[in-house]
Amino acid sequence: MVRESPMLRLLKKILATLCLIASAGLVGLCGSSPVSAQALRINHPLCHAVSEEVAPWNVAPSTFACIGQPERYQRGTLWLQAMIPPKAYDRDDLSLIVHSSRFDRLIVAFFYADGAVERQAVRSGDFGTHWRAGGQLAFRAPQRDASLTKVTLRFDKVASARLLRMRLVGRGEEGTQTTGLATLIGAALVLLLSGALYNASLALAVRRQFSAWQAAWAASMLAWGTCWSQLHLFFFPAMAGALSAQICTGLSCLAIALATLSAITALEQVHVSVYLRRTALGLTGCVFALGLPLSLMRSGPIESLGAVLAMLVLANLLSVAFSIGQAWRRGSREARSFAGAWAVPMLVLGSTSFFDADTMFWGGGSQILVLFAAAWQTLWLSVAASRTYARLRVERDIARQAEAQAQELARRDALTGLPNRRGFIERAGSILNISRGRGDVVALLLIDVDWFKSINDVYGHEAGDLVLQGIACCLAPHESPFSATARLGGEEFAVLVAGMGDVELMRFAEALRHEISSYDHGDVIGHRKVTASIGITRSTIAADFHSLYRVADEALYEAKRGGRDRVAIQLMDAPDRYSDLGEVALKC
Repeated sequence: MVRESPMLRLLKKILATLCLIASAGLVGLCGSSPVSAQALRINHPLCHAVSEEVAPWNVAPSTFACIGQPERYQRGTLWLQAMIPPKAYDRDDLSLIVHSSRFDRLIVAFFYADGAVERQAVRSGDFGTHWRAGGQLAFRAPQRDASLTKVTLRFDKVASARLLRMRLVGRGEEGTQTTGLATLIGAALVLLLSGALYNASLALAVRRQFSAWQAAWAASMLAWGTCWSQLHLFFFPAMAGALSAQICTGLSCLAIALATLSAITALEQVHVSVYLRRTALGLTGCVFALGLPLSLMRSGPIESLGAVLAMLVLANLLSVAFSIGQAWRRGSREARSFAGAWAVPMLVLGSTSFFDADTMFWGGGSQILVLFAAAWQTLWLSVAASRTYARLRVERDIARQAEAQAQELARRDALTGLPNRRGFIERAGSILNISRGRGDVVALLLIDVDWFKSINDVYGHEAGDLVLQGIACCLAPHESPFSATARLGGEEFAVLVAGMGDVELMRFAEALRHEISSYDHGDVIGHRKVTASIGITRSTIAADFHSLYRVADEALYEAKRGGRDRVAIQLMDAPDRYSDLGEVALKC
């Protein structure tokens, strides 16, 4: 079972909490009553008038057309007028909500039955106190004894009349809806921020290209959501209006490109055909190539280019969907994660094509849907990536553990379980270095089983192996931080000890010899006694293992020649006497 990292658990808690906040907001949205809200559109019931040049601020058109679409207004002035039928609203505390677009100036005039006119104005770079979360401007009709008869809006150099959205709502409902919309937007932005930070940390930790692209995608959507919702005006009020709208267009195209790159680069080439991969990347390039100049436009065929851009985005999403589907069929594990992540954004973008979402979500329109879909996608992929990396980490740890075990086995004698010659030499080198620094005496004991060949000849090699295992049981307890044991090969064993004086060393060797000779091998060779000869050397000077081995081997032969089952010791007098011991030991 893959264990979740603390960061992943924290991410899930943040996701759950913010989803509850968003759900509460959506419940409040569905439960709100839009009885007094009225969407204002051109011809329904807005009438319009156009000046091909920017008109003086105090000049109003004499007539308004209530049919057809306004034209040639992008470099001039567009007036929109809504007549308020008598007693159409039960209250006189109305607010006009305008979704900001690309314009130079907007003047809203409220006309009353007693002839009074109240004007409020904003311009690009200065929305004052009129801006609201969700890309909206709010103009509150002043309360008067006379009833409101009509509302006129004047736009100077507006980019597109078709993209304007306006609503008349009660002032109390305006505050409630603005608060609810701000809560939803804040929850979505926090989700995107969490995803961006988490993916960025993953990219730095695991050096994976996918996490870097995903972090960039989440950051771009976070920037887009902040800019669209106008929350950035808290810090940069001069960006209000056309500049923010242009930046939003560029960021949306950038986000689509980054999302496509994150998906395509995460899918292995063997799982996606070259044609689909090139198609998706080519469409992404087209979206970015068209979106960049569109974001800079203030006039011209913005609506027609926007429609072309929408078709390119849809084609791009379909190419990514086909790539994910093909990779899934070919067994890609990443494709399953992407399928769950991309399903919601694609359903959202597809569904907005079949119903009008502009007046929904307290005026947030399809943008709020896209914002939450993006938050869903980045959080889903963050969790999926974390599980993948956690699984890879477990597999890596298992591989490292197996490698460490293999290395340990390579340093162990398979028959007795003691370190072999390689492991003993490495351990002895460490002990010698420590002892040299502390000034301790180091001694090497070479132990050779007496008449071992006869045991193999009489009782068989299997019995001989059992005898060697018994001797290993006598030596194994003497392994410690300052001593090492080993089977060097055949019937030869070794013990390296540090810090023992002469008397203590001889007592230790005699006790070891006695323990070996007293070991009961009755189940293997009956009452035959197994003895061993021990050769010892000790050194008070800086000596290496090969030098110790050469002198201890000479002492061992002396014990053999003396009748076996005994201990012989030979001291190292001077290092120059054994200058060639390394070469001799290697030959052994």
